[in-house]
This record gives sequence, structure tokens and C-alpha cells, in this order.
Amino acid sequence: MAMKKAKKAGKKSGKKSAKKSPAKKAAKKTTKKAVKRTAKKAAKKKTARKPNAACMNPITPTGPLAAIIGSIPIPRTDVTSQIWKYIKRNNLQYKANRRMINADEKLRALFGKAQASMFELTKYVSKHLR
Repeated sequence: MAMKKAKKAGKKSGKKSAKKSPAKKAAKKTTKKAVKRTAKKAAKKKTARKPNAACMNPITPTGPLAAIIGSIPIPRTDVTSQIWKYIKRNNLQYKANRRMINADEKLRALFGKAQASMFELTKYVSKHLR
């Protein structure tokens, strides 16, 4: 009986030494994944992103929008940033809900109402661009 136990113990220890430890397997997987990631990043860096020319075209503000940001032709992206500068400079954001914009005289002419949300802003602005 002692002989059988010794053989079983020998077989078990032999099997364990033949298997790879989980730490080594995990290390191999992570290195393979890291190599794939760096290869993908290198491929992405080669192609530079070009700006959208339509967004950079100068557009002339008209009517109430020209009264706020001026009538000089500027890109659409700058129109939005100029309006936000005006809103923040004059403290026109509603204190309880910062997404809402309280209209002063100039913005009331643009919005057509006393208060508008920031998501409606582009809708009102696009009506006054050429």
C-alpha cells in the first residue's frame, strides 16, 4: 500500500512540472496583446487626420447674430465659441440648470424667446448665417 501511494505521488508531481504556471501564460498573453496594440497605434499615427474644409469656410453672420459677434466672416466653429464667450461674459447661464441660457436683449432677438437650452443654440444660429 505504501508503494501505491508513492507511485501516485510521483505521477502527480510529474504532471505539475510539465504544465506551465498560470503566471507565465498570462505574461505571454499580455505581451502578445501589447505588441498588437502598438502595431495598431503605429498604423493609426501614419495617417494624419485632415480638418473638414466645410467647417473652416468663413461664414457671414447676419441680423441679430451680427449684433452679438460682429459681421466679419468667420468659420462656423468660431461662431459657436464667440457666442459662448458672450454668454459667459454676461453671466447669462441659468444658475440652477447650466444648460439653459437666459436671453438678454440681443439674444432674445436671436432666440425669439426669453430662455433657450444650449442644445437649441445651433438651431437658432444657423438661421442667421450665410
